[in-house]
Amino acid sequence: MGIRNVVIVGSGCAGHTAALYTARAKLEPLVLEGHEPGGQLSLTTLVENFPGFPEGIQGPELIANMRRQAERFGAEYQLAHVTGADLRSAPFTLKVGKETVQTRTLIIASGASARWLGLPSEQALIGHGVSSCATCDGFFFSGKDIAVIGGGDSAMEEAIFLTRFATKVSLIHRRNEFRAS
Repeated sequence: MGIRNVVIVGSGCAGHTAALYTARAKLEPLVLEGHEPGGQLSLTTLVENFPGFPEGIQGPELIANMRRQAERFGAEYQLAHVTGADLRSAPFTLKVGKETVQTRTLIIASGASARWLGLPSEQALIGHGVSSCATCDGFFFSGKDIAVIGGGDSAMEEAIFLTRFATKVSLIHRRNEFRAS
């Protein structure tokens, strides 16, 4: 396969944006999609805070548009997981499944993954009262009581943000003390 110019790990907004710009620069990027192709936006319903869509756009549609745009300029996508990396010398060497990929430039855009509770109805209620993104969905809960589950930094940041919208924010945590810094 030879040495790649650019490998991008992650295919959320940041990964697709990196793919678009590097593809337009004729660097022939390879995007490794990972375990959550499209990132968290692929699980989001209506996205109203992305520029250029005054009426909003569905998360999966936005991600599909970004991917098509990057592919139009030559970005290559591969559903794969990076299981190891040697970044001590150039070119960088990535272990991707049973393959080895070498690249001059590595862009890590792995994003974040929501940590779900695993309740039977949880996935069915996403977009109908259950959310994993306060910034994305906080507005929809204006004037309501909101519960945030967790006690780490992310839960605290989300809870503080939600105080802009909610009449009350309750934190639910499994321990007697929070882990947040």
